[in-house]
Amino acid sequence: MKYRVYIDGQEGTTGLQLQKRLSEHKDIELMLISDALRKDIDARRELLNSADVVFLCLPDAAAVEAVSLIENERVKVIDASTAHRTAKGWVYGFPELSPEHRSAVATSKRIANPGCHATGFAATVYPLVRLGILPKNYPLTCHSITGYSGGGKKMIASYEGGDRPYQYDSPRQYALSLSHKHLPEMQAVTGIDRAPVFNPIVCDYYSGMAVSIPLHTSMLTKKLSPSALQEVLAEYYAGERLISVHGPSDDGFLPANELRDTCLLRIHVCGNDEQLTLVSLFDNLGKGASGAAVQNMNIALGLNEFETLI
Repeated sequence: MKYRVYIDGQEGTTGLQLQKRLSEHKDIELMLISDALRKDIDARRELLNSADVVFLCLPDAAAVEAVSLIENERVKVIDASTAHRTAKGWVYGFPELSPEHRSAVATSKRIANPGCHATGFAATVYPLVRLGILPKNYPLTCHSITGYSGGGKKMIASYEGGDRPYQYDSPRQYALSLSHKHLPEMQAVTGIDRAPVFNPIVCDYYSGMAVSIPLHTSMLTKKLSPSALQEVLAEYYAGERLISVHGPSDDGFLPANELRDTCLLRIHVCGNDEQLTLVSLFDNLGKGASGAAVQNMNIALGLNEFETLI
């Protein structure tokens, strides 16, 4: 049996990545809409209601509209937008965070795919809060470096254009008002009292992320050395195939594009007995977007969780 899958927003960056992965998936029949009908509501409604699984790769308002068009109760929806990540009735699609998260993905018909920055943040903060090591009122800061593909087709065209400004040669910090759209889920999912001070930075390479959380060990509930905290996180994620935990790199560098073209996420615990930095490395288009979406679909359909991912 093959499951019928429709991508609403198939021509966006995440939509194209999903098409590539799903075209290689042995259990999936991919339903595509013609360019002429991409904005035809009736044509979209028919596909949205005839699929077993629908991926939404749309702006927030369009994602909400698409959900309103679905009348078939058996259709499972995986939304890659920010529209439903903290919405009632939707589960957060990060199965490695806890057995409860994995169970919710397996049984829900409404799954919100995590944001890329939020993925790296939650991967380190959620376990430490859950284990009682990181106080919920800790004043967190998060620095996140991403490749330009995270900005979608318009940003990709800007970076790859022949007449781009010289400033694009340099890392560029953005969301300077400190009101980035991933902040609500970063706070809600981890259970912290306040959103972190969040500094996202886009750089001149295609894909890959390094999300860093600096910590003072004296402000944790118990003072842990880097090796001790590495052991804690390694035990937390023991048995997970996509997430692994490590110490500092051998050469003293952590390239943000280290895991490009993969669906892996690697946590590095760095620092000393007084200060720590937790770094999540992954591909913003892999574990940060389409890879996570396919993983959620595989779990929701009872398939091999890692089909087309490893």
